[in-house]
Amino acid sequence: MDSTVIRNILKKHWGYESFRPLQEDIIMSVLSGRDTLGLMPTGGGKSITFQVPAMALPGLTVVVTPLISLMKDQVDNLRRRRVKAVYLHSGMTVRESKIAREKLINGGAKLLYVSPERLRNQRFIQELRMTEVSLIVVDEAHCISQWGYDFRPSYLNIRSLRKIFPKVNVLALTATATPHVESDILRQLEMKDAALFRMSFSRSNLNYIVRNTETKIYEIFHILSRTEGSAIVYVRSRKRTREIAEYLSSAGISSTYYHAGLDISLKEERQNEWQRSGVRVMVATNAFGMGIDKPDVRVVIHFDMPPSLEEYYQEAGRAGRDGKKSYVVLLTSRADSGLLRRRVTETFPPREEIKLLYERVCNYLHVSMDEGYEKLAEFDVERFCEVFSYQRRRCLACLHLLGQAGYLEYLEETEHRSRVMMTCTREELYHVDRLSADADLVLTRILRLYSGLFAEYVYIDERVISRESGIDERRVYESLLELGRRKVLSYVPRSRSPYIYFPTAREDKRYVMIGKDIYEDRKKVISERTEAMIDYGFGKGKCREKILLEYFGEQDGKDCGRCDICRGRNQRSGGKEENRLARIVEYIRSRPGGADIRIMERDLRIVPSQLSEYLSYLCGEGFVIFEDGLYRYRR
Repeated sequence: MDSTVIRNILKKHWGYESFRPLQEDIIMSVLSGRDTLGLMPTGGGKSITFQVPAMALPGLTVVVTPLISLMKDQVDNLRRRRVKAVYLHSGMTVRESKIAREKLINGGAKLLYVSPERLRNQRFIQELRMTEVSLIVVDEAHCISQWGYDFRPSYLNIRSLRKIFPKVNVLALTATATPHVESDILRQLEMKDAALFRMSFSRSNLNYIVRNTETKIYEIFHILSRTEGSAIVYVRSRKRTREIAEYLSSAGISSTYYHAGLDISLKEERQNEWQRSGVRVMVATNAFGMGIDKPDVRVVIHFDMPPSLEEYYQEAGRAGRDGKKSYVVLLTSRADSGLLRRRVTETFPPREEIKLLYERVCNYLHVSMDEGYEKLAEFDVERFCEVFSYQRRRCLACLHLLGQAGYLEYLEETEHRSRVMMTCTREELYHVDRLSADADLVLTRILRLYSGLFAEYVYIDERVISRESGIDERRVYESLLELGRRKVLSYVPRSRSPYIYFPTAREDKRYVMIGKDIYEDRKKVISERTEAMIDYGFGKGKCREKILLEYFGEQDGKDCGRCDICRGRNQRSGGKEENRLARIVEYIRSRPGGADIRIMERDLRIVPSQLSEYLSYLCGEGFVIFEDGLYRYRR
């Protein structure tokens, strides 16, 4: 296929004149019918590499992804661009699933986003056989490898698609894969003679800094007060997100916080406020960031050490997506290395404890012996831990290992926004009578606020309806229930709940096997991953970026010259750059009214491009400020 075709598609639907590096190469490989593996760091534009070919190919593109929230966001975004797309996942109502399946069968979709768990559903597989599938896409492909940092057994179901559609090529994409994981992806997906495209993990605009301190919260304030632009502070505790955000706000730095336990409407509100720079700092757990593409994040700070370099690199990669100089700071303390090593031990409870928890989960969910095959049940993990006196982290560790062994799967707590679809026709609306005054008012407001209600489910916000109708949220909720009872509309209230899925019937705990590959071998891999993270955080002699590049298989990387290690080396050697920086600072300090860059070039005899880079560095470090077209010394 001519490259002009895909460029026209890019221009028509996305408005871009050209592709980012590697995007066009991957797309042309896919369109040639070849299996393809793309390793593209966070922010590299992975989605374009399958969305554009989906528009160029004649049939359906099936996209397997584990992230329901990202699935929804991408489909909503595609629909806004007039691209026909649908999704299917376990959290949908029967009616929603039916509408999506009808679109598939009738050719009403070019892209289908599906969770890996859905591939076990035989009815879905049979319906998929009736469609013309042109491409299979595996997003977050590292999830199929048990050596990856986020292995998900349900991803192994993807291999069944290859058997059903043997002539359809596969595109596998990931942002973080070591050479070992990369090889395993190719093996698990049976990708023979695959084209491999690897973007360098080097980000020339990122400055990797590690600061050892016993007062991390004050160090965060220090960093943010000497830098400008949007920032993210990552922590590992929900409670700490609020504490740090409140501290920063009280110190005059606008901040908010985000974690998985917040109400979905509150999360959306805070995310949107940060996206539009209404608040400068987002303090968050790792629940924040997937699908976020804010280009002007100048600082990413890690309050706690992540468990692996894969996670660290992915979260750090949210800084500087616009290509401008940005800072990635890891804060460490004496206790951190011991804490990370203890977490490895906690991740692998004794086998007998895992077996006992399996038995208790089955009893708690009323699953009898030899029953439960393909059962899906809501699971209140907090209540379960309370009943059996488990620590939540230890309980989740057992569930994770049971999932990898194939006995059950714990589906993380997922949130679903409220949604509505009209179940009567427009003509029938005129004959609806005896509604309460509140229900009549709510119905009128919904029809005015939202479009597409007669074709499919549409997300709604009860707070907006409350504000527009002038009645409180409780009455809005009751009115929606009334409209549902009268068959005027179908209302699905927002919900948040985890599930347990049983892929096999219940076993006697005596016969539950947690194999060596799942326990000892994986523990070894996680221990090695932990030590690599510790070496990065506490190493003193090697360039930070070079450590990252070598970890991801790039062995010929050079010292970056930007990280704290490289800068420290330059300072100790008294290099020319440090002398030039000192001269520039002294020059600006001697001019209280401010210094003009053109006069500086003449007086200091520094090449303009170099001078601009030095000044950018000094502004970023807080030594100098730029205002009203002049550079001034920051006192």
